[in-house]
Amino acid sequence: MRIPALFVALAALSGCVIQTGSVAPPPSAVAEAKAPVTILIGVDGARPDYLSPAIAPNLSRLAADGVSASMQPSFPTKTFPNFWTLATGVRPDKSGIVGNKMEDATRPGEVFTMATDDPFWWNTAKPIWIAAEEGGVRSATMFWPGSEVAWGGTGKPDHGVYAGGHHASDWQAFNQAITAEQRVDAVIDWLRRPAATRPRFVTLYFDDVDVAGHDAGPHSPETLSAMTRVDAAIGRLQRELAALNQPANLIVVADHGMAAVATDRVIAFDRFAPADSYRLIETGPYAAIEPMPGREAALAAAVGRPQPHMQCWPKEQIPARLRYGTHPRVPSFLCLADIGWTILLTAPTRPVTGGAHGYDDAAPDMQALFVAGGPAFRPGVRLPAFRNTAVAPLLRRMLGLPADPTLDGDGGIAATALR
Repeated sequence: MRIPALFVALAALSGCVIQTGSVAPPPSAVAEAKAPVTILIGVDGARPDYLSPAIAPNLSRLAADGVSASMQPSFPTKTFPNFWTLATGVRPDKSGIVGNKMEDATRPGEVFTMATDDPFWWNTAKPIWIAAEEGGVRSATMFWPGSEVAWGGTGKPDHGVYAGGHHASDWQAFNQAITAEQRVDAVIDWLRRPAATRPRFVTLYFDDVDVAGHDAGPHSPETLSAMTRVDAAIGRLQRELAALNQPANLIVVADHGMAAVATDRVIAFDRFAPADSYRLIETGPYAAIEPMPGREAALAAAVGRPQPHMQCWPKEQIPARLRYGTHPRVPSFLCLADIGWTILLTAPTRPVTGGAHGYDDAAPDMQALFVAGGPAFRPGVRLPAFRNTAVAPLLRRMLGLPADPTLDGDGGIAATALR
């Protein structure tokens, strides 16, 4: 793909590798009539209440001319589980991406993190860009959690190369140094190509709002300014699409919301569980816990005692409403804090401030933004709240792909949202 000069310079300085499946196109835009492109835009950490003309004027206009809703994320309300659910239509408990950090008993000593691209962890659920490619729809991914994975690949995890894996025709390895504007420019550059190499489905991802929300809290000036900057980048995308005479259906989604946290709302796990009885895999709004060998009963007794501002369950007793607990990677014990509370190993030695997510997926603070507009969408539609498993089936219908009955979502929102 052809990348703007500033993008290339910054990518070179930061060690970014541009991945492409075709020869660079000529610089001029193609003049023929163009079919609409579908662009899935992820805004990490964007709450539905950020959709206001004062904060996000471009998205507010898109909503007025199209479709909007408050969207319920999947538990756990973390980034990788939910962006993967948005891309696959499969909830975390089935997809296998059960946390931002997790373990698998068949890979002892390994820990999945947000840098893990071994297909072993990802292969259970097929992302929309792979389904699109298999259906003859050329795709491109400008940052999306999981899009760097050679999906379907196999091989030893320490080799770094996986046989038989697939990406979108064009994809970009995540690099936080690439600005929102440069991300938009890369997408526009793909769409300048001749029809034969121009993508018909594109993903675009922004992390600015989530970063600010963690640092400063969900309603801080810093976070609202970050949302305004992302909104401006989406406005830039719309203007560039218009200049190319490129019709587009935009689907803007968030993975989760954000809740304010504070030092006086901390639960120190070591105060009620014997130190030799457990390992903490994840902490924060929830704790993912594994017992030490031979100490299962001691841990079960400790977490079974009621604690203020927190509920704990063994894996098999996690409430059905969370739709979590059947996958082998789900931890043996789960403790879930009340909204705004934080579970840590020990009492904090420095202030706990800013924002967090990972709480109950039904909590109002965890709800996610959904806005869509373009020639495929009806104008001025406010949908009732729906689960984020519905997004992938909607995309499949828009891309002309057959419905997949194995997904956790159905195409129900399409009947109301699409023309």
